[in-house]
Amino acid sequence: MSKIIYKTAEEIELIRQSAQLVSKTLGEVAKIVKPGVKTIELDRLAETFIRDNGGVPAFLNFHGFPYSLCISPNDQVVHGFPGEHVLTEGDLISVDCGVVLNGFYGDSAYTFAIGEVSDEVKSLMRVTQECLVKGVEKAVVGMRVGDIGFAVQQHAEAHGYGVVKELVGHGVGAKLHEKPEVPNYGKRGSGAKLEEGMVIAIEPMINAGKAGVKFWKDGWTVSTVDGKASAHYEHTVAVRKGVPDVLSTFSYIEEVLAKNN
Repeated sequence: MSKIIYKTAEEIELIRQSAQLVSKTLGEVAKIVKPGVKTIELDRLAETFIRDNGGVPAFLNFHGFPYSLCISPNDQVVHGFPGEHVLTEGDLISVDCGVVLNGFYGDSAYTFAIGEVSDEVKSLMRVTQECLVKGVEKAVVGMRVGDIGFAVQQHAEAHGYGVVKELVGHGVGAKLHEKPEVPNYGKRGSGAKLEEGMVIAIEPMINAGKAGVKFWKDGWTVSTVDGKASAHYEHTVAVRKGVPDVLSTFSYIEEVLAKNN
């Protein structure tokens, strides 16, 4: 059984560089996420930007995944295929991106509103992002993985939302998915103890309706069982004493969105 791989200070800085490239890539995607754009166009833009900046798309050919981005509209939770889907006003779209740079991985995801979306969708997006913040707050030395999951689950369920249990966050480093798994549900004080040198991806996947999901025959796409919307936000985080060190950032996305509004 594989065990947790602790990172040196130098390795964490390399992971930060990877996570920052992911963040900048999502910022570039934010510039063209609008009605009339096909999701495959977002994928092409991301691959070009990543390669132009010395990275390699982490998801491309990962266990056979055929694209650089996971793009999951509306009731798709995660791992959706970019393609001919044309973004339309009112759509919700989750974009998950990973890169390899200098031998280390970065991973982050953001959910975008396409044009004007319903109040229900706005609420789902807001609460899911709050879940991420609450989970990240627990990524400090002395806490446990279950404390992260509990914080996410409690906040989501307090708003009547379903927490996806079949898919989880994970350690990040020289591999895209390392130990420990980081579920978005759990009991306080349970699970692996968080220690200095751990780097994890925290990624709430929250459904507007039921928690249940269904897996598509393509072997990748996951959607909600009831056809209701799902949102997904993710940060790569280094565990520290007192305050977590968030290696990825939404600031590039937020700058673009602020200009567009």
